[in-house]
Amino acid sequence: MTAGRILAVLGPTNTGKTHLALERMLGHASGMIGFPLRLLARENYDRIVRLKGAGAVALITGEEKILPPCPRWFVCTVESMPLDRPVAFVAVDEIQLCADAERGHIFTDRLLHARGRQETVFLGAETIKPLLRRLVPGVEFVSRPRFSSLTHAGPRKLARLPPRSVVVAFSAAEVYATAEFVRRSRGGAAVVLGALSPRTRNAQVGMYQAGEVDYIVATDAIGMGLNMDVDHVAFAALRKFDGRAPRSLDPAELAQIAGRAGRHMNDGSFGTTADAGIIAPDVAEAIENHRFPPLKALSWRNADLRFASVAALLASLERKPDRAGLIRARDADDQTALAALAADPEILRLANHPERVRLLWEVCRIPDFRKVMDESHTRLLGRVFRHLTAPAGRLPADWLAESIARIDRADGEIDAIVSRIANIRTWTYVSHRPDWVADPAHWQETTRAVEDRLSDALHDRLTSRFVDKRTAVLARRLRDDGEMAAEIAGDGEVRVEGQYVGRLTGFTFAADRAETAGAARTMQNAALRALKRETARRLDQLMQDGDEVFTLGPDGVLWRGEAVARLAATGDPLRPLAEPAESDLLEAAARDRLRRRLTGVVHGLLARDLAPLVRLREAPLAGAARGLAHQLVEALGSVTRESAGPQVTALSGADRKALARLGVRLGTESVFLPDLLKPPAQRTRALLWGLRHRIPVPATPGPRPAVMVDEAAAAGFLDAVGYRPVGGVAVRVDILERVAAEARALARAGTAEPSRLLLSLLGLGPAAARSVMAGLGRRPRPHRRPRDNPDSPFAMLKSR
Repeated sequence: MTAGRILAVLGPTNTGKTHLALERMLGHASGMIGFPLRLLARENYDRIVRLKGAGAVALITGEEKILPPCPRWFVCTVESMPLDRPVAFVAVDEIQLCADAERGHIFTDRLLHARGRQETVFLGAETIKPLLRRLVPGVEFVSRPRFSSLTHAGPRKLARLPPRSVVVAFSAAEVYATAEFVRRSRGGAAVVLGALSPRTRNAQVGMYQAGEVDYIVATDAIGMGLNMDVDHVAFAALRKFDGRAPRSLDPAELAQIAGRAGRHMNDGSFGTTADAGIIAPDVAEAIENHRFPPLKALSWRNADLRFASVAALLASLERKPDRAGLIRARDADDQTALAALAADPEILRLANHPERVRLLWEVCRIPDFRKVMDESHTRLLGRVFRHLTAPAGRLPADWLAESIARIDRADGEIDAIVSRIANIRTWTYVSHRPDWVADPAHWQETTRAVEDRLSDALHDRLTSRFVDKRTAVLARRLRDDGEMAAEIAGDGEVRVEGQYVGRLTGFTFAADRAETAGAARTMQNAALRALKRETARRLDQLMQDGDEVFTLGPDGVLWRGEAVARLAATGDPLRPLAEPAESDLLEAAARDRLRRRLTGVVHGLLARDLAPLVRLREAPLAGAARGLAHQLVEALGSVTRESAGPQVTALSGADRKALARLGVRLGTESVFLPDLLKPPAQRTRALLWGLRHRIPVPATPGPRPAVMVDEAAAAGFLDAVGYRPVGGVAVRVDILERVAAEARALARAGTAEPSRLLLSLLGLGPAAARSVMAGLGRRPRPHRRPRDNPDSPFAMLKSR
């Protein structure tokens, strides 16, 4: 190929080298550019398609080929560049990877042999400049300065990394562990691994670019030109396993990764996490100033291979370079696979002439995207070769279908899906060999569909495991000064910025359960900010509402059915205080307003529900009548005749009439207010009794005339709600007066069996009625004539 101008555009990251190369390529009638990653190739292919249309651009990678009928420009991975196709322009990105131990020989081959008719451009770091000058005669150099500065920020704790940070680890396990921590402390992170498919990687980076998460945890693959808006790069380690042994990263490698911080004119910073150690000052200075020792040698492998036999092929791969500045590459995966298959006698028998040896070499170049190169991959290669050397000369369709079907499963955890994606990429690579498979378009479509399904499942698993979306969204909005949008459903469900955060009851916010204390704080703070306006609105409405929308219950004061305050006992049983529920939504002044308003509401509701008792307390009584009224108020509306005996005996006729007008009934068994025996008043009496004794309010008997006494019932409760325990049965005090009269009548008649009237009054069985009769028989009787008490059972019997 006749070579035109050869240009090396060198400089650190964020210098616009790739942008320049693409502009120059599109200025030619035809061109080809090779990128180090499939992800980069796809990203820039999409970019050119938007400018020039899909019909003008081809994409060629190991697993993906988009070839329109007459493409003008080719976007490729470096390994997949079709060098036999003449074009006016050729470019290779990240040319310093010629020194890479694993893939360097591919880049070196492109450096030495890939040329455009009119122009060839190599893009990379300044470290390769001396070797370029030596190995590529006539090369011109252009240095590009970085658009923005890169500053060393030192170590920082993971929990204190600034937003828009990338944390770089060097194994999948380290990436996962770091991402888990970021989820717990900062709401989540996108995850970028070299093993991700473009679809998964784009979905993960898309979350970051859209602001759904503020952090990325990635391997060092992120250093190869993936374009993102990153402000800070933090190294979680300064050593990596390079495929053979752990080693420290050299300054140029650190710079390549750290250079992802800052985009165009925005400055960036780099450092380490607290557990990773410290970047040495001289290394940090070198990274900041982009000054590194030049590369000493480039990796090389003989491209002039001999296919006379398998042995000849292996020997040609072992050839050493004959030019200064080149060193023989270590055995690559394809060479290792060839050596393994060469030990199989059957393979050697089949590879019996140059065309078969060339085919075997092509089979050995099928990538093991799992990067493990175990025996299973070698066995697969052997099986592919056997099928291709069979009479049909194609891979059997049923074998392809069965192999792909085993991979087409989206269940399992992250590692399982990553492994399946790697496996399907191998079959995608195979499907792009039309000389190996019948109907390659069908198999390409099939494998692509499987990869897409697996990629979507992997994105879902990564997001589910490493992103607490709610916390991430809320944390991001909390950093803004503006109001946060709150939506409150009819049942109190609160959503802030579309995220469910808890429930609002009255003025109390109950946060949803969070995974960590940090997530809980974020959720609480977001809710408090978002609910400020709603809290003010609710308080204004409560202050304007009438008492009819309030009720009293075991939970305290309810406003429109929602608890807003608890009751606090005072020395006056009918005038408790309302204490608003604890809430961070209310400031001190608002809380005081609410307390005063609700206390007034409570007093008004008690005056309504216990009106006879309130009238009795406020009546202008004196002497024994006043004492009896006080005793009734303290007892919440009913006392035994025995305990009230002295006051009753001391009552004058006028006192009796005054009390009768106030609804007080002086019975032989009890003194009580009949109007307070109705279920609503009973419930209010129970509430006040529970408040006084600081215990949960028991259930009231309701309208039943009598109930069996529960031995576990709190002492005094039944008396407080208008019932008297007699012989193991609690009888409502008004019914007890009639029961006592009937019991005495039966006693005078000389019978111990309850009458039908007694049974109907109690509503219980004969055994319970006999127990009540026995209990009444043991009670001391009041010492006065029946006519002294016109309400007594004896007076009622006489009137009959």
